[in-house]
Amino acid sequence: MAVSPEYRAYIEDLVAPLGHVSTRRMFGGLGVFYRGLMFALIARDVLHFKVDDENRPDYEAEGMQPFSYMRQGKKRGLNSYWTVPVDVLDNEDEFLTWARRAAEAALRADAAKGGKKRP
Repeated sequence: MAVSPEYRAYIEDLVAPLGHVSTRRMFGGLGVFYRGLMFALIARDVLHFKVDDENRPDYEAEGMQPFSYMRQGKKRGLNSYWTVPVDVLDNEDEFLTWARRAAEAALRADAAKGGKKRP
């Protein structure tokens, strides 16, 4: 699930306007964090955003699927991260809208777990 340096830099540039964003290697891929909460996952140079009941319909309408991978010959997945449509990556304004909604989903998930207030 490697991430190329070029793709990493490309996504970091796209999410930079959100502010308070960092990245960290994890599970062979890359986690993208907003205010310390993971809101995106990059694996095999494919971006996946955090989803919940509020933004999942956007991904379903675009025909997108949850993140999945093979482990020990079985397909596994994370239903809380869905593939970002390619055309969203080509439109900076639309990309930031989707990224903000993913960050908001991460904040809602943290709040539901009783997480501490984020600045």
